[in-house]
Amino acid sequence: MTEVLFLADFSVIKPDPGLIFWTSIIFLLVWVTLGRMAFGPIQNALKRREQDIQNALDEARKARQEMANLKSENEELLKQAQEERAAILKEAKEAKNSIIEEARTQAKEEYRRIVTDAKEAIENQRMAMIVDLKNQLGIISIDIAEKILHKELKGDKQQEQFVRTLVDEIKLN
Repeated sequence: MTEVLFLADFSVIKPDPGLIFWTSIIFLLVWVTLGRMAFGPIQNALKRREQDIQNALDEARKARQEMANLKSENEELLKQAQEERAAILKEAKEAKNSIIEEARTQAKEEYRRIVTDAKEAIENQRMAMIVDLKNQLGIISIDIAEKILHKELKGDKQQEQFVRTLVDEIKLN
């Protein structure tokens, strides 16, 4: 029953000075103990966490910047590859045109050579035919002369006229 009497005097609104004193001392002891044992590590953990978050943000910024750089490098490489492709295609087209032009030139030269050779062959055959014709004419002339010489020529006038006719014919050829 004494316990009930002790609590009967207790009022939250009007605290006892001894209670305030002991509550303050206990509060200060708890505060100092917590300050030494809990607040330091908690603050250190919070600082480490803040530093980790800041590092993560910095790394994210760096990664974003690297991605932008890689994207621009990739675009530049793509542009260079397209330029190289265009240059290769241009070179291939020029090589094709050069080969075609060279083939045309060679074909024209071959055509000219064949035509020239054919003209020379025709001219050689013509000259050979002329020489052959002259040889045959010479043989025929010799045969005619031989036949005529076998025949007796009557008189000097006939011989002289015959020689003039032969000379005129030779001049015409």
